[in-house]
Amino acid sequence: MKYSEDRIKGLALKLHDRLYLNEDVDYTDEDEALACIKKTMLTFFELEDKLDDLVRAKIQTLKKNVVPGTPEWDILYRKYFEEEARKHRV
Repeated sequence: MKYSEDRIKGLALKLHDRLYLNEDVDYTDEDEALACIKKTMLTFFELEDKLDDLVRAKIQTLKKNVVPGTPEWDILYRKYFEEEARKHRV
């Protein structure tokens, strides 16, 4: 995971506060709402990590050795990531 537990908690709190201040939502239980936001973010980041692993493995299985960081690798990564995201309905 790219973000620490503290960073995710901080981002969740900012999102929680912004939604409330913009009057987009009215929480009946703020702690429960914050926990739900945090859980949703964790689920998203875990799925993103899973897709990243799948894409990297797919690139490594190509006959042509594509070096990470090259424009070709970046293009393939984006293409395959979008394909995997569609498969997983992200």
